[in-house]
Amino acid sequence: MFYPFRNGLTPGRSGGRDYTRGAEPGTIEAMRITERLSFETRGDDDMRDLTPDVQALVHRHRLDHGQVLVFVPGSTAAVTTIEFEPGLRRDLPAALERIAPRGLRYHHEDTWHDGNGHSHVRASLLGPSIVVPVAEGRLLLGTWQQVVLVDSDNHPRRREVVVQLSGETRSDVGRE
Repeated sequence: MFYPFRNGLTPGRSGGRDYTRGAEPGTIEAMRITERLSFETRGDDDMRDLTPDVQALVHRHRLDHGQVLVFVPGSTAAVTTIEFEPGLRRDLPAALERIAPRGLRYHHEDTWHDGNGHSHVRASLLGPSIVVPVAEGRLLLGTWQQVVLVDSDNHPRRREVVVQLSGETRSDVGRE
């Protein structure tokens, strides 16, 4: 797989030098890291702001430029962006209720009888992942934009979110 870097380097070897580990100070290293975040949710379109957790991973791994993939395994939760404020935290679930209401007949229920057909539809509409660009160690989100998990299942559960960081880090970058 090819990842473009602003200096023309690719992960692994470039010009006889291995940039994936042990680079000299001031050089650029390619990175690909997978982390997992885990937490409890309430279900019923419970939303959790993931932005501080994802930014903390960018900081901890010293990702300078690249991208972050945020993905939730499972078919009843989704990852999206929204302004994470009280009004929209009520508006999004209300909109999802209008689009995929509880109480309708869902064919999923004919098979599993678990009462969460609407949960699967809602999660499918929002999607399981997003990619956020990173520059100078910061997620490139809008001023009022946060990365959020929406758990549409019909009961509380433990969720895991996969975060993959890829891009470049400078060996002499030290952020506070």
